[in-house]
Amino acid sequence: MEQTYEFEQHEGGSPIKMWTRGVPVDDGAKRQLAKAAQMPFIFKHVAAMPDVHVGIGATVGSVIPTKGAVIPAAVGVDIGCGMMAARTSLMASDLPDNLEGIRSAIEAAVPHGRSAGRGRRDKGSWGNPPPATVDAWATLAQRFGYILAKYPKLKNANTVVHLGTLGTGNHFIELCLDTEQRVWVMLHSGSRGIGNAIGRFFIELAKEDMRKWHINLPDKDLAYFPEGTDHFDEYVEAVEWAQDFAKLNRQTMMTNVIAALRAEIAKPFDAECEAVNCHHNYVTRENHFGENVLVTRKGAVRAAKGTLGIIPGSMGAKSFIVRGLGNAESFDSCSHGAGRVMSRTEAKKQVSLEEHVADTAGVECRKDIGVIDETPKAYKPIEKVMAAQSDLVEIVHTLKQVVCVKG
Repeated sequence: MEQTYEFEQHEGGSPIKMWTRGVPVDDGAKRQLAKAAQMPFIFKHVAAMPDVHVGIGATVGSVIPTKGAVIPAAVGVDIGCGMMAARTSLMASDLPDNLEGIRSAIEAAVPHGRSAGRGRRDKGSWGNPPPATVDAWATLAQRFGYILAKYPKLKNANTVVHLGTLGTGNHFIELCLDTEQRVWVMLHSGSRGIGNAIGRFFIELAKEDMRKWHINLPDKDLAYFPEGTDHFDEYVEAVEWAQDFAKLNRQTMMTNVIAALRAEIAKPFDAECEAVNCHHNYVTRENHFGENVLVTRKGAVRAAKGTLGIIPGSMGAKSFIVRGLGNAESFDSCSHGAGRVMSRTEAKKQVSLEEHVADTAGVECRKDIGVIDETPKAYKPIEKVMAAQSDLVEIVHTLKQVVCVKG
């Protein structure tokens, strides 16, 4: 198969392999990648996916393999953020002509958005978590207790009240149709408030360690924990727990969305025909090039040979269920979406409400000024992103959303 990556190397750094042909990459992302590649514990090279863009701490759309150290800010604060998709036995013809009722039912079933303020409950959390959510939390509670025993500052973070909730920003729940007009449910979220608290806490702890040991970094956000230290072990324990919370969060939301659909659609249907649940902000231990390494995927999906993944487009574009081709040069990875071409602030300045309405035609979704930062024009064209990684994944299903719920 033809090699599709481009090669960059900067003085004093490991190589960078970029799957970005035909896709815009801003200079800020290139500078950020170059800084990460300067870290002395990078294994082989850094891989950049076609959706690559500037992130906080590390570049979104990057794969950072390391030996002997982990960088908490490379994982970030939405630990375990990822996607879940489930194909139902419903067909497009089984859906009502007006999808507003289905959108409202999903919005009622899953807390979403944020309205925190003095004396007000955050609408994006549960007031009283349902019994099934409490039971789900019980499967995580003991391990969380071990983490709290070491770091009691995490006690006040949202835990059970955020389990089965969507959040804000680019998190979404969608009803989609594939090319055979079969109905899918797809959603995107992570570890919510507790993942954010764990991420921020350990990022600051790593920065403190760097100051204490007088270690100079190309960027303070690349502060790290060396393997063999207590902080390394405790971060790995906490991040693995947060990743499990994120996966359970998606499963809980999916259960509640399916129940909402069953209340709206009289026809009985199966909701487990095909299912995928994958992280795209996480760190894990894997074997590459014959060696055991830590792989941090910051906005990237595992694409080992035969492994199914999800690559969503924007709220007006196609999304894809993919199968990994196991490309060793990418550390068995692919993109996690389309990738931004505009910051949230830029999108709000440059895209009009009329453009947003036109670009989301045919989708039952929010058409207000509050979601302009997530408008399709803020993202790279998903077709070009997919073309740039043709040696990383093959497309199994092409989906187009008909309902989109945003926080």
